[in-house]
Amino acid sequence: MKIFLWVLQVLLAAAFAAHGWLFLSPPAELLVTMNSMLPTWFRLFLGLAEVLAAIGLILPGLTRILPGLIPLAAAGLMIVMASASVLHVTRGEISSAITTAVLFILVTFVAYMRWKVTPVLARAKA
Repeated sequence: MKIFLWVLQVLLAAAFAAHGWLFLSPPAELLVTMNSMLPTWFRLFLGLAEVLAAIGLILPGLTRILPGLIPLAAAGLMIVMASASVLHVTRGEISSAITTAVLFILVTFVAYMRWKVTPVLARAKA
């Protein structure tokens, strides 16, 4: 189960890092569309939040420094994915809503497993 969780965390981190980077630095033709749907400050906030959460899914577990940040990063992504699902449903974008709902389920699974079932243990104090 631990290997499965690590693989899932790495895949989720890669997906959220890529999507966050797309929000932070979109191509010029996409920027106009994005800014028409979301305020610039909110797009940048979401991008930064996703990139930081991607780091939070991996780095605390690798270093075993503050590993309690892993479920917190996943919980933050739960909020983003739940909100994105609602946004896509209200716009009638059903395939995007399904994708964000699946991502919500996956980050919820990681949050619960790393919080209650198989938490990463902190590095022993010297």
